[in-house]
Amino acid sequence: MFADRGRLTSSAVTLAVVLLGVFAVAMSIAGTGVALPRIGADLHASGAALQWVVAAYNLALSAFTLVCGSLSDLIGRRRMFVITTTLFAGGALVCAVAEHIWLLDAARAVAGIGAGGVMASGGAILAATFGGAGRTRAFAAMGTTGGAGVVVGPFLAGWLVTGLGWRASFLTFAVVGVMIMLGAIFVAESRSADRPRVDWPGVVTFVAGLGLVMFGFIQSPQGEWGGAIGLVAGLLLIVVFVFRENRTAHPVLELSLVRNARFMGWCLGTVSTSVGFIGILVYLPIYFQGANRASAESAGLTMLMLTVPMLLVPMLGGALVNRGVSARGLMTLSLLMVAAGNAWLTVLHPGMGIEELLGPLVVIGVGMGISFGITDAQAMNQVEPDRVGMAAGFLNTLRNGGEALVIAVFGAVLTALVQARVGTGELANRVTAGDLAGPNRDFLAEQFTAAWRITLWSVAGICAVAAVVVRVLLGKSRRQVAPDREEIAAAS
Repeated sequence: MFADRGRLTSSAVTLAVVLLGVFAVAMSIAGTGVALPRIGADLHASGAALQWVVAAYNLALSAFTLVCGSLSDLIGRRRMFVITTTLFAGGALVCAVAEHIWLLDAARAVAGIGAGGVMASGGAILAATFGGAGRTRAFAAMGTTGGAGVVVGPFLAGWLVTGLGWRASFLTFAVVGVMIMLGAIFVAESRSADRPRVDWPGVVTFVAGLGLVMFGFIQSPQGEWGGAIGLVAGLLLIVVFVFRENRTAHPVLELSLVRNARFMGWCLGTVSTSVGFIGILVYLPIYFQGANRASAESAGLTMLMLTVPMLLVPMLGGALVNRGVSARGLMTLSLLMVAAGNAWLTVLHPGMGIEELLGPLVVIGVGMGISFGITDAQAMNQVEPDRVGMAAGFLNTLRNGGEALVIAVFGAVLTALVQARVGTGELANRVTAGDLAGPNRDFLAEQFTAAWRITLWSVAGICAVAAVVVRVLLGKSRRQVAPDREEIAAAS
């Protein structure tokens, strides 16, 4: 009895520490967008340099999540969790004291590397600690905690930026990072029984390839040749990575994961819901501050309509799956809700009131919450126990890479559409950074709104198509290591 009680206590502590890490990472993703107008004004930055404050973090997070997930299987999941939490806290601290935009961008990249490791090794720790229905509950809690970070991020950042300045928000992340490191002392170590040599060439090729692709997407709209060259070079390196991993005895990514239709269905599902959520989360507060003349605090409060559902819905989604509701059906519903919410949000206009925003933002938030609550556990059920770190890393790499790509493309599309209407790139960069000051303010707000509507319709279409594709992939049959809860219910 005492041994069982001890195991329960240890599992509870492990869950709490991992969830705190997930909370901090999600809070840092969600909160920074609110601070961008103030950062741009303080450090005299706009355009690509300002976009990199968000994009560098998400790029590094996505590039290193797979790497850290695979390494955690080899060197120890707790050890990787501690190392990457240290990077997260250290990068946030440098952000808090940065006096130049490029130093801030670099520090955000370091924090993003740490964030990727926290997500991947944290997910691997949970997968190694829990099984069965307990795993579903643990990952649903992980989704809820990520949702809480998304909720608190914009609100806390808005309050801190308005009251204490944007540097205080980064200092908060550093403090939370230290708390996570202290808590990790009580987490049990685990690793794969098979410990081959690290595929360092694969690691370097993957990180460099993904980094150059994201660099190209962000810099190309600025009219720089370096962006186009980076995009081509990055794509070539990704091809080299795939070729190498298919012929390496101990790859950083086993391509059997990619050939697993149901695993990839869950991966595509979470990427697609992120497409319909993250662009709004990052850029809509800028629209409110620019077109509606809202304060950072007010913009953060408005975003609660989008983010509060993330507190409740993930646990509900996990509970429904455990009660026999089809996870495939829930994932399809999630994507359709995100698509519908983006289409509904095209009613956006300057001076728009809360009552008009409530419907579309809540629908998007609920759809994203469903995905958060069920994706990770269902995806982990498709892989062997010794590869949960790699699988968690790959899943989060696709999710966070998709988010980084959305941030880059969403901002670039908005800028390009505004530029087509106002005539100059400099003015378009200023508008999309939230600076609409001047005698033509009303005209600029109208052009900014028109660009938003076109972008939202595009995102809605992508999510609707993804709903069909994901449903087909999740309907594929395959041998599973652990059965889905929906199949257990059907069998009984």
